[in-house]
Amino acid sequence: MNFPADLRYTLEHEWVRIEGDVATIGITDYAQSELGDIVFVELPAVNAVATQMQPFGTIEAVKTVSELFAPLSGNITEVNAKLTDQAELINQDPYGEGWLIKIKLSNREEVGNLLSAEDYQKQIV
Repeated sequence: MNFPADLRYTLEHEWVRIEGDVATIGITDYAQSELGDIVFVELPAVNAVATQMQPFGTIEAVKTVSELFAPLSGNITEVNAKLTDQAELINQDPYGEGWLIKIKLSNREEVGNLLSAEDYQKQIV
């Protein structure tokens, strides 16, 4: 399993990469391996509002459908349009090409509620 140290994590298996006031969000390597072959992802519209730890979409694998939870609050500025036709990118590159959404942070203090890579790894082993 891969847990990049420069990311923050949630107990619901999302990761966050923060650059300035923009957070890129995806699901972890662990989550995609547990789900298996991902076939569809439903993402919100650009300009929708994400609220920390509230659902923002769903991810569908061959055998299950799971909700996606926003690690942080803010306005959604971008969704990964590639996933419409290539949901498998989440399995192939969960921390790169398989990202889900980008949000402009509305409350930077929420970052303190997220886990470090080390703390996340302790939760799943």
